[in-house]
Amino acid sequence: MVTDVATELMGVDATTAHATYVSVLRDLVNSFELDIAFLRHTDFEASTTVLTAEWPPRPDVADPDPLSVVAFAGAEPVFASTENLDDIRVIQAGDGIEEYRTLVESASGFVAETMAAVPLIDDGTTVGVLGFGNLSGREWTEDEFNALRAIAALMTQVHARVAAENRFRHAASHDELTGLFNRRALLQHLHARLDDPSSGPVAVLSLDLDQLKTMNDFLGHLAGDEYIVAIADVLRAEIESDAFIARLGGDEFVLVLRGPANAYTADLAAHAVLQAIWRLQMPGIDRHRRSRIGIAVAHPGQISAEAALRRADQAALIAKANGGRNIAQFTQAVQHQSELRSDVEVHLRSAIESDALVLHFQPELDLTTGRITAFEALVRWQHPIRGLLPPSAFIPVAEATNLAGEMGAWVLDRACRTLAEWQAAIPGLDLSMRVNVSPAQLVAPDFVRNVGAVLTRYRIAAASLCLEITEVAVVKDLERTRRTLLGLRRAGVHVAIDDFGTGYSSLSHLKELPVDALKIDRAFVTNLGTADHDDLAIIESIVGLATSFGLDVIAEGVETREAVDILLARGCTRAQGYLISRPVPAEDALELLRDVTIDI
Repeated sequence: MVTDVATELMGVDATTAHATYVSVLRDLVNSFELDIAFLRHTDFEASTTVLTAEWPPRPDVADPDPLSVVAFAGAEPVFASTENLDDIRVIQAGDGIEEYRTLVESASGFVAETMAAVPLIDDGTTVGVLGFGNLSGREWTEDEFNALRAIAALMTQVHARVAAENRFRHAASHDELTGLFNRRALLQHLHARLDDPSSGPVAVLSLDLDQLKTMNDFLGHLAGDEYIVAIADVLRAEIESDAFIARLGGDEFVLVLRGPANAYTADLAAHAVLQAIWRLQMPGIDRHRRSRIGIAVAHPGQISAEAALRRADQAALIAKANGGRNIAQFTQAVQHQSELRSDVEVHLRSAIESDALVLHFQPELDLTTGRITAFEALVRWQHPIRGLLPPSAFIPVAEATNLAGEMGAWVLDRACRTLAEWQAAIPGLDLSMRVNVSPAQLVAPDFVRNVGAVLTRYRIAAASLCLEITEVAVVKDLERTRRTLLGLRRAGVHVAIDDFGTGYSSLSHLKELPVDALKIDRAFVTNLGTADHDDLAIIESIVGLATSFGLDVIAEGVETREAVDILLARGCTRAQGYLISRPVPAEDALELLRDVTIDI
């Protein structure tokens, strides 16, 4: 019998294990003249014993089945004893097993007179139990026990092999960090859905987390991993019953709604997901900026799984680029923007090298006198086919393709050259030129030397140049940033922190870093005067912070006279925005300078 069982179990894998287990149990019932046989395995994570197979099958199984999963904690004595059973145990009626017999009878109608439990032991650990029962009394021989021990050992080996196969299969289709499905499983699922005409329209949602890289840079990768796991838990709780959820790596998740869906139902699901993510308590992250979702609705037979996924991803990129919008549907307009991005990726380097970029200049004003105190140089691209492109169309591509340094060097050179031309046209011009610096430039080892070379080339006083850096650039490599800023300070160049209030700067950073000014992000300025008092509180805090550290403070995004009055009342006297002037070409900026002041 042992040889027959060994032969039957030899070729078992995860897909055939259950049927083989049932077959073996049937053979054991017949050979030993038993009434029932069952196999249970231990779930160590849940601390339960789980029914794997039984013979004969019960005709009417309750839902839920009280024998399917039994927790060891609080179990009646028979089930409890199998957790650490180390040898065969025979149980007779009258051995204090009435609670067990009652439980079994309620689930199967079977009343055991004699029971035998044979442990499955793997390297000293009980991983399960083989159970046998008779309606009448039965005596077991030592030879039969030895046979059962051998069979239990064989089934233990099978269990270990199947468990290893299941772990391998799980690893091949699941993300290691979150336990969600991975790209391979996602594509298999999408292929199956889109190859089935009866499945109806399939909604694919691409979720992108905006601030993971910043969190990794500032708080460390462990905090970033904890954030990813927390997001995965939110998705499981919010939508797992309604969607297939996968993590593609990094900050990318994809959700495929179950059943037919359209743009409206997909939008509802996307809003529910974002609301759940926004409720997640993560210190240091702006909840409304933490995530974006792109939606693509795919029709079976009309699009491939890869194309559907790509469309959702393109929509997510558009949602990310559109500021306040957190959700974007794939449309022909999205397709156009995606094509634009591809065009930019291919031709940006040649645009830099061929001087196809141009600078526009936005004035900064002293609100008390109307005098222009500075101009900010803002880059544009004069595309031969698409016309004048705004920075939002190509700067993200420059940063993603390591062209930010080259483009930044071009902007610095042209801005200083333009300032020199203005100074030649207006002798005695007292003006600061503000130039944005990318994180890639800031940490370059020769950046300070290159800045000095540009100032020398155009005979510009160092104090006339102010370099603007973002908070993210500050914290990305704090020590190298500090060395660079000290070098700029020694050279006489001024530095401002741009978009202040949206990142991770702290008092310690401001105290440690040699900066000269803070620029209040336009998000806090544009809607001044509305019912939102949070913006006003933030502005008051930034102005107070700047005053404490002896820093200048400039407000961006001034668009109303009411905003000017509020800023002046809080002590912020310098600003830029559309109320003052939009960015203009160099020749128009020169005309503004000739007028000396701007009347707003």
